[in-house]
Amino acid sequence: MNDQTPHHDGPLSGHQVLDLSRALPGPHAGMTLGDLGARVIKIDAPGRGDDTRGWGPPFVGPEDARESEEGRTLVARLVRHADVLIENFRPGVLDRLGFPVERLHALNPALVFLSISGFGHDGPEGGRAGYDQIAQGEGGLMSLTGEPGAPAKAGAPVADLLAGILGVSGVLAALLERQGTGRGRVVRTSLLSSMVGIHSFQGTRWTVAGEMPRATGNQHPAIAPYGLFRCADGELQLAAGSESLWRAVAEVTGLDPDDPRYAGNAERVRHRTELAAELEVVFSRESAEQWIGRLDAAGVPAGRVRSIDEVYSREQTRQQGLVLDVEHATLGTVSLPGRPWSFDGGGRTRHLPPPTLGQHDRSVRDWLDLEDAARDTDPAPAPTATAGAPR
Repeated sequence: MNDQTPHHDGPLSGHQVLDLSRALPGPHAGMTLGDLGARVIKIDAPGRGDDTRGWGPPFVGPEDARESEEGRTLVARLVRHADVLIENFRPGVLDRLGFPVERLHALNPALVFLSISGFGHDGPEGGRAGYDQIAQGEGGLMSLTGEPGAPAKAGAPVADLLAGILGVSGVLAALLERQGTGRGRVVRTSLLSSMVGIHSFQGTRWTVAGEMPRATGNQHPAIAPYGLFRCADGELQLAAGSESLWRAVAEVTGLDPDDPRYAGNAERVRHRTELAAELEVVFSRESAEQWIGRLDAAGVPAGRVRSIDEVYSREQTRQQGLVLDVEHATLGTVSLPGRPWSFDGGGRTRHLPPPTLGQHDRSVRDWLDLEDAARDTDPAPAPTATAGAPR
């Protein structure tokens, strides 16, 4: 077991999260809830831990049924004290392990149960295994990404990460509702849901307008100029998302904003290739930084395509708390990506490193013994109360 107890009073301080998940979407949801102040206790497979510690076979399968009775008893004890439970087994696996929703809520009626699957929990494909790249393809994102005729996945596991983020959104809503009802709720999401959920205007292009979206490379499919352009020493990106911004771009670059080909956004999109070529002729005369400075001064959103090392070394990134230094049990000081939000009134005084496998097993068991003893001696426990973890 691993205990990811935060060391500050975040918005979810005092809430307990039991994380039975593996791979990425479930653990990402657990990490996010921990960053929000909850105490997260993650149960790992004995001897090997989460799949992401090795990223190899086997996938979710029959081995999930081979849990010891002691392990089931431990999970049942933890459920009694949890506010949230996270799992991302295939649909039905947790039932076979002896923890259907009905039993979980019998153990703890106030439990919020987050379940993340590959393709959803019902329907003709509800039992399919899902990994990020599979979901990016099956969910349509790859058909919109990359150059025309060359499907490409996103460079980060967006299906996994978004499923975790969407799961956290549902959990927070359920915790808010529980304040009034005293009862928990089941929250379900999937990798497929995360992909369809971000189609945005690309989805309604098909569902409403009957227009099939296609990949357009680094140019926006519905706004121009909006994309990546070559300069003398590299590339810049600009986003002229309004007529006033287009006129600012035209003024900076010397193009005619009233050229009939470019007089409105629909015309600019229709003549996107010509417009991009004209802009690149102008941009090729000077460096990207020079053009970005002029565009920025004119109020036009513009920027570089930066490498990962550039991003993490930038003062702006560090100033925003997006890089954290932590002390790892075996690696010493390591730097990690930071939280993507902050709260007024202070933040963490110390951040936790990724735990080693089973690092907190004994301390979690000791804490659980104390919580069980406290509950057993309480003459009239409130039915919706959850135990608070020591800080």
